[in-house]
Amino acid sequence: MTPTPGPLTSAALTVLATAMALTATREAAAAPEMTDAALSFCRMELAFADEFDDLSIAPRELGSARWIAHTPWGGDFGDAVFSDPGPGSPFTVRDGILAITASKDADGTWRSGLLASADSTGRGFGLRYGYFEARSKLPTGPGTWPAFWLNAIPDDTAADATMEVDILEYYGHARASYQAAYHLWSADPSREGGGLTTFAVPNGSLEADFHTYGAKVTPDHITFYLDRQPMWQVPTPASHRNRLMLLVNLALGSGFSISDTPNPTTMLVDYIRAYSFREPAPDCTDEQAAADDPP
Repeated sequence: MTPTPGPLTSAALTVLATAMALTATREAAAAPEMTDAALSFCRMELAFADEFDDLSIAPRELGSARWIAHTPWGGDFGDAVFSDPGPGSPFTVRDGILAITASKDADGTWRSGLLASADSTGRGFGLRYGYFEARSKLPTGPGTWPAFWLNAIPDDTAADATMEVDILEYYGHARASYQAAYHLWSADPSREGGGLTTFAVPNGSLEADFHTYGAKVTPDHITFYLDRQPMWQVPTPASHRNRLMLLVNLALGSGFSISDTPNPTTMLVDYIRAYSFREPAPDCTDEQAAADDPP
């Protein structure tokens, strides 16, 4: 994730407002016609799921845990220190919901949290191709910088230009939009590249309720989704060879002031899931695929 600037209403709002919000979001992301953008869950199988009924986090080496609490490449970022699990950590679970809380410690240092599904040895979960999804309610306040993203698991046999996919980047001062992006990283600058887009949403709507944020990575395309509706599609870079790990974090700053950031402020995550692709069952029609969408 790189530091770049940058149901849809609460339950108290009317059904009409919800419909208007959905329309506004999709129209704001108008793009050329997409290919294979429908989500067909009867053509997928669940490969990873954390429903956050418990915490399974290790500091830096995965061991038997599902997550580590730092980026595997030692590149933590932002204006809050990413903290280890344990007493007083930023991670809590309650009623199947993960809370990542950014707060100041007794010395006035901001601390927050990041989760990654693989460690520096390459141990952990990742898929080269698949559908990746999180359901989250975003934190309130200027200076917040939550994200859900994918990054290449190191592999000496894979291509040099590795891929990062930013499914969600949100900037707390800009409550009427969020960003998605992809990046290619390489020791050879001529092989680097990527793209970024901004989606308009009703002001504050992503903080008011839970929404799903997803990306489907195939050999041909990367398709980005909000509430399982396709929003943006780009060609999959030919250099993509690595498995992609899952990451979620509540960072602060990204070049923006944190002087007015609420203390504390919290990102909620209902679940994080990843699906691999499979041969469809004989009865897997488009209608059946839509009916089989998991909750």
